[in-house]
Amino acid sequence: MKTIICDIDGTLLNYLHDKPLSERGDHVALPGAVEKMRQWEVKGCRIIIITGRRESERARTVVELEQARIPYDMLLMGFADTGRVLINDVGAKGNCKAHAVSLPRDEGFDEYDWTQVGLE
Repeated sequence: MKTIICDIDGTLLNYLHDKPLSERGDHVALPGAVEKMRQWEVKGCRIIIITGRRESERARTVVELEQARIPYDMLLMGFADTGRVLINDVGAKGNCKAHAVSLPRDEGFDEYDWTQVGLE
């Protein structure tokens, strides 16, 4: 079973934080994001959502994730995205146990070959 750690804004939902509050509108799920997350949930993956959004935005964030039908096991708030680094050990047989995927902002999940990181 894999653990997936995924950002929200610009990754799962469209990025709106560069627009004035009066022009933002509602967040929209990006292409393929919901389908892949639900597929991985069904396969038994653990899903951790991480965001730079402040803890004071938790209630709104939970509602947005629910409305988009994005499954998750844990929501980590307040982890600014000025740089995140995943550090893990290598398996006994030299196999890589951790990967990082950087997707272009607001492009969604459809164009990435998920088999490269052991996901289908």
